Amino acid sequence: MRFGKVNRFVAQFARQSVANEPPLAASDFKAAPLLQTHLLKHGQGGSGSASSNFFRALALFGAGASGLLSCATIAYSDEAEHGLESPSYPWPHNGILSSYDHASIRRGHQVYQQVCASCHSMSLISYRDLVGVAYTEEETKAMAAEIEVVDGPNDEGEMFTRPGKLSDRFPQPYANEQAARFANGGAYPPDLSLITKARHNGQNYVFALLTGYRDPPAGVSIRDGLHYNPYFPGGAIAMPKMLNDGAVEYEDGTPATEAQMGKDIVTFLSWAAEPEMEERKLMGFKWIFVLSLALLQAGYYRRLRWSVLKSRKLVLDVVN
Repeated sequence: MRFGKVNRFVAQFARQSVANEPPLAASDFKAAPLLQTHLLKHGQGGSGSASSNFFRALALFGAGASGLLSCATIAYSDEAEHGLESPSYPWPHNGILSSYDHASIRRGHQVYQQVCASCHSMSLISYRDLVGVAYTEEETKAMAAEIEVVDGPNDEGEMFTRPGKLSDRFPQPYANEQAARFANGGAYPPDLSLITKARHNGQNYVFALLTGYRDPPAGVSIRDGLHYNPYFPGGAIAMPKMLNDGAVEYEDGTPATEAQMGKDIVTFLSWAAEPEMEERKLMGFKWIFVLSLALLQAGYYRRLRWSVLKSRKLVLDVVN
């Protein structure tokens, strides 16, 4: 809309100038030596030619200005539609041979249990996945036994409840999607099992979203029940700010600041989305090492076989 107005203004100005102003000569362009040189190069074939060249340059300037305005408008609309671009954070497990911070995974699971699990599910994670990663087998069994799971049917054809075990998935906060929407004002809390893979710039986006709540700027109104967050598409999110300093008391005594809890929960969610990452990196390093040895052996074998052929001398007897 903005660059359309600029184009219309330039066209109207050009028409009025052609109709009202007298013809221009090349001497009128002393303030613009580049245009004067251009006119002299192509010949001064009359004042009409000079005037048309001037307005052609003016039209090109208007087109450039409209292009700049269009880029700014597109960037503004993209930010409003997709949210503010998340900063890039130096996650310690992103290196080629880096592994997860398992203490951070344990703290992140604690944050999930005490802050996130009341609304968000993790339907793809079982308790046994935590064994050897953040907890011992005994700790995980005790944790799973704290929940009750509906199982069955029994020999009488009836469903029954039992204590949880290692093979059980994390409990669901709601029975179905309709119950979740009803409890959250129409918003559906997404499952967090693959959230860092399901969102653009996943880890950075989740951290920026959890720590990016602020007051709306002047001129921006947020309706009741929503909260302003520039990193969320549209800027209005139904989830309130959940990470506050001291909201969780860590078992290892780590200060539970907002940034620390955000880092820990993102590390836990990254592990949940890619629990095989460490094994994959280790296997890749092993394959690179083995292939490097094979390459050296192949190079040596090539020199051994071809050295005789490359070093031989051919003599051509043209007499006999």
